[in-house]
Amino acid sequence: MTSATVIGVVTAYLLVLLALGFWAGRESRDLKGYYVAGKRLPAWVIAFSSNATGESAWLLLGLTGMGYAVGVHAFWIILGEVLGVAAAWVWVARPFKAYTDRYDAITVPDYLTERFRDTRHLFRWISAVIVLSMVMAYTAAQLTASGKAFDSFLGTGYTTGVWIGLGIVLFYTTVGGFKAVAYSDFLQGILMLGCLVTLPIVGIAAAGGWEAMTGALAAQDPALLRPMGIHGVSLAGVVSAAGSVAIGLAFLGSPQLLTRFMAARDQRQIIDGGLWAVLCVIGFDVGAVLGGMAGRALFPGLGDPETILPLMSADFFPAFFTGIFLVVVLAAIMSTVDSLLILASSAVVRDVVQQALGSRASESSLSLLGKAVTVLIGVAGLVVALLEVRVIFDFVLFAWSGIACAFTPVVLCSLFWRRTTRAGALAGMAAGFLVTVVWVRVFKSNFYDLYEMIPGFLAGMATCIVVSLVTRPDPEAVAEFDEVKEQVGPVF
Repeated sequence: MTSATVIGVVTAYLLVLLALGFWAGRESRDLKGYYVAGKRLPAWVIAFSSNATGESAWLLLGLTGMGYAVGVHAFWIILGEVLGVAAAWVWVARPFKAYTDRYDAITVPDYLTERFRDTRHLFRWISAVIVLSMVMAYTAAQLTASGKAFDSFLGTGYTTGVWIGLGIVLFYTTVGGFKAVAYSDFLQGILMLGCLVTLPIVGIAAAGGWEAMTGALAAQDPALLRPMGIHGVSLAGVVSAAGSVAIGLAFLGSPQLLTRFMAARDQRQIIDGGLWAVLCVIGFDVGAVLGGMAGRALFPGLGDPETILPLMSADFFPAFFTGIFLVVVLAAIMSTVDSLLILASSAVVRDVVQQALGSRASESSLSLLGKAVTVLIGVAGLVVALLEVRVIFDFVLFAWSGIACAFTPVVLCSLFWRRTTRAGALAGMAAGFLVTVVWVRVFKSNFYDLYEMIPGFLAGMATCIVVSLVTRPDPEAVAEFDEVKEQVGPVF
């Protein structure tokens, strides 16, 4: 029978989320309030919120599972994410914030449309297609994690766990909008960090200390302690390591993360939040990988490595802390699902209905429509999650790279290369997205499973540059680029 203490902890946490939804509800009555919290978020909220959103259940279940499965080789992922987060806050955030404040933009397509004088709203239409397709896969992956978590901790069964997770997220997201999302993500980020610092400490101690743990791993498979993993220093090993590092590229331009910079109160919050964001991602990732490695030493031979965190929490912690660990897994799931739902809803309501189609509906009516669309997208993700239970790590990486390769090359060019043109940016978006999808479906298995972020990112960047070189930039856009560059100052 499930411990009443565990149920009590989870219930208390869910009530806090519901309360946040009610508290933030007053500011979700227009589109700016619903989608970017009125652009009034402080540094500490955007720092933890951006990392909690970027990591998701992939961190708690997927990355601990990777630490369990491949050992030290998973540290390449940590390197990529730390570099990606640091680069985003140091180089991307400030000029992006300057542009979006100038345009009063509340979505990334808002920014791209104004930056490139796109009077035909092509950026909005293309963005909507990309975001909706990838968010469906991403949301399904998070709901898959919800089903696994509830079933592993409470024995609810997979389907019931999926339903519970979605129900809670939909409530506080639709009622409280982005403000509820950001502050709940902050709370969830704090909980995730605390548990991921604690898990490896307890796990390594239970394994008999660092030397005993590494000895047990070496006895199972010496490759668990090799930086290049089972492939060694070979082409396959280099490809695998490069793919892991490339995961961090998404932090430079994924819309669900850029939204945090738009929602910041001012430039000062960007400067103050960067250090917190980097320290946070280091704590997240190192804790997850070491926790998974300790779990491998303690529980060899698991059929599903992504269940190691629930197993360790149940075996080594009292019921109260087991409840906290379940809460942390739910936090990782919800901190991403809520942001994805808001992102997809904004693509439909703000970018398509209000801007591309020119709806004259009032802000309050559009806000209500946004909430309805949020629910519909969540239900669609639920259907996908119930139809096919996938491995969280792989499912999330595909959706993560699909969104990132469409937007990141174009965003980087738009911020740092004055010669970028509207045609180049549109072509880069399409190429990055299509190459990512085709690579996964057709080529990946024949190229050492090279992570799709690499060919997708390179294709998007190369296409944007080449097409821009053979087309002419808008003179007003070039002049504006120089103005913003002077306003922001050096970022390199």
